[in-house]
Order: sequence, then structure tokens, then C-alpha cells
Amino acid sequence: MVQVPIHFYRKCISPLKPPSCRFYPTCSQYALEAIEVHGVLKGSWLAAVRISKCHPFHPGGIDLVPPVRERKRTSLDSADID
Repeated sequence: MVQVPIHFYRKCISPLKPPSCRFYPTCSQYALEAIEVHGVLKGSWLAAVRISKCHPFHPGGIDLVPPVRERKRTSLDSADID
């Protein structure tokens, strides 16, 4: 459901604008992937941070969605409780 506005932007609004993205992948593709990989909350946060970098003073470039970090295991995680 969160991805619907992004798909709308990509299909209806983006084609009307000249290509000017300074990042790879594009911000809309980054947002879709971030939400898919990290979930709605963290993915939306990552997308917002990425969009905030879209200005003439940022060089752009390759900016991939960070991979999911594994949770550190604690002694409680590995304890066998019978």
C-alpha cells in the first residue's frame, strides 16, 4: 500500500520531467527496494534520507540500499529453555 504513490509517480509524473537524477538507482527505485528489504518504517526513512540528498551540492553517484544487518546474538537467544 505504501508503494502505490511511488508507482504512481514513476508511471505518471516522472515521464513528464526531463531525466536529471544524480543517483543510481533512481530515488523512486531506491525507495521501492528499501521498503521491500527493510520494511515500511525503516525503508521509508532510508528513502527520505536519500531524497534529502537530491540537491545541486551533492555529487550523487551510486547509492545502493544497505543490506539488512544481522541482529547480534545474546546469551538468551542461544539458551535452551526446557
